[in-house]
Amino acid sequence: MTKLTRLFLLLALALLAGCSKPEYSAPLHAIDVSWQHPHPDFHLMDATGKPRTLADYRGKVVVLFFGYTHCPEVCPTTLADLAQVMRLLGKDASSVQVLFVTLDPERDTPAVLSKFVPSFDPSFVGLYGNAEATAQAAKAFGVNYEKHADKHGGYTLDHTDSTYLIGPDGAPLWMSRYGEQAELVVKDINLLLAMRH
Repeated sequence: MTKLTRLFLLLALALLAGCSKPEYSAPLHAIDVSWQHPHPDFHLMDATGKPRTLADYRGKVVVLFFGYTHCPEVCPTTLADLAQVMRLLGKDASSVQVLFVTLDPERDTPAVLSKFVPSFDPSFVGLYGNAEATAQAAKAFGVNYEKHADKHGGYTLDHTDSTYLIGPDGAPLWMSRYGEQAELVVKDINLLLAMRH
């Protein structure tokens, strides 16, 4: 083998090593959807009007849920379950950030979000955007939602009811089913916490 061939071989191996995906633990109870959404992100604002992206929470495990404050059952139930998750995490809760993204920016103003979301746990943060930013954020995580008029002149939203667990470096992306026991969600979060550098 010539020196030039050896050099090309070493360069090819170095490039392959650079392109390889980092190894992550498999979730215990959630579903790994990283392959479907390899670089999920959002460009939204918190209730104070500060622009937020996923990078703002780097170093923490992010627990992300899309919903709306007028939701009759799924959203308040999920936020209550996540409050229980935070209690079970104990001191590790400070390394986890729960984010609630509204799919209903028409009604979920910053004032509404600032009261509703932290009422479940003071550390929870509500995020909103205009219709376009909301649609982009939902698409990035594979969240579907659709508005339906009701009998009283108002509307409800059908939406994906899963919760997303995101590692401290912005990956991997795991999807936890609606109604999952808090103890099982904690086990998956603990796996993600163990990935911190």
